[in-house]
Parts: sequence; C-alpha cells; structure tokens
Amino acid sequence: MAETLLDKVWDAHTVRTLPSGQTQLFIGLHLIHEVTTPQAFSMLKQLGLRVRMPERTFATLDHIIPTLSQVRPYADPLAEEMAVHMIRNAKDFGVPLFDLDSGRQGIVHVIGPELGLSQPGMTIACGDSHTSTHGAVGAIAFGIGTSQVRDVLASQCLAMAKPRLRQVRVDGTLAPGVYAKDVILTIIRRLGVQGGVGYAYEYGGRTIDASTDPSEMYFVIQTAATNTASAGGTASGVRIENTPHAVATPLPPRNRSQTG
Repeated sequence: MAETLLDKVWDAHTVRTLPSGQTQLFIGLHLIHEVTTPQAFSMLKQLGLRVRMPERTFATLDHIIPTLSQVRPYADPLAEEMAVHMIRNAKDFGVPLFDLDSGRQGIVHVIGPELGLSQPGMTIACGDSHTSTHGAVGAIAFGIGTSQVRDVLASQCLAMAKPRLRQVRVDGTLAPGVYAKDVILTIIRRLGVQGGVGYAYEYGGRTIDASTDPSEMYFVIQTAATNTASAGGTASGVRIENTPHAVATPLPPRNRSQTG
C-alpha cells in the first residue's frame, strides 16, 4: 500500500514510541502568539527550562492588535498586558518576534506561508485553532493547547497518537460564483462538524489541482485546510508531489486586514 503524505511526514519526524504508545514527534516549526504563550513561558521559568530550539520558533503579535489605534499602550489594558508579556518573553528566551515595527507582523497562521517559514514536508505546531492552514503547503500542522505549547518550547516535540487519515477528493469544475469556501462548507455539511474528530484530512482531486496560478491555487487549498478544524479535524495536508507550484518560497502578501 502506497504511503500517504501523513505517513511520510509522520515517519520522518518520529523520534521514538513512548511507553504510553504515543509517538514522540519532532516539530519542525513552532509558531507562537500572545494569547496561548504567557502561561507556557511561566511554566518554563518555574521549571528552570529554556526554549529548546529558538531558531525553529517564531512569535508574532496577532489577536490583540487594535483595529483603529495601534499606539502603545493599547486602550484595552488586557491587550496591553498580553503584548508586554509576549515582547518580554521573546526577549528573555531568545525567540524571534514579529512585532508591529518589524513589517512582518500578521495573523499567525498566515505569516508562516507568507514569509516562507512553512515548507512542504514539515511538522508545524501553533496554539491556534486555524493551524491546519499550513496543510495547504504540504505540511502536517497541529493546533495545540497551552500545555502542549510549553512542551514544544521545552523539547521541540509533541507526544501524540497518530491520527487516522481521511482522504477527501474534490473533482469537477466549479460553477461560476462557486468558490473555495463553498467547497469546504459542502464537505463539512456532508461529514458533519464532528466528522473529523481523531482524523487528519488529506485533500486531493482535480478541483484542488486545477489552478495554474500559484496564488489562486494556494488560496483554494488554504481555505480547505484552514477550515479542517471546523469539521473537528486534528490536522490537514494537501498532496503536492505532482502539483506544479509546490510552495517553497514566500507567497505574495495577502490583505493583512482579513480576520483570523
């Protein structure tokens, strides 16, 4: 039986099988933001631990950035407190931070592909429910909780049971006025909002592969991958071996005003 994308990436990043039966899985890229990291960094400090691989860890300010006035201190005291913690922790632990002055700040699950950080064949983790977005570039990406953020910061690994795989093929030509969001909403309608619980979704088929424009193709599969979480999926990926525009370089920037 041919190996799937999940099999290939999982096996390539397996460190060992733990006594619990779970896999100790190496994480190639860890993206962090201000909401799910304060407690994780606090736990590292309490344990006297450092960030294991700061060169594989990238931080950004995301959810708390005000829309109207971005002058510090922010009008919302909670937003300001989160920003202060993120900036201080990034400095204390030697983690690269994309803040507003960097020109690289943005939505955490957008900047990875946009800056060329997310690469085919990677394992990616982030404390954000939209992390499956990175499946659009042929990576396996996991949205994780705060205690798992701590684990990746400390060890660059996750303890995980390998999810089952659900392959979703989309064939045919989209009618005028039918877009990527319509495709994924149809998939969710058919499988249910809990249809993906315990599964990794792998997307393929002629519709997914149809575009000849790399930016358009990425947007189609990114939309599908992002919304995997809406179906309860653990992770998502898109088979890209035969796709002419496998993303390995920074993508054209999209409108930073789109919401996460």
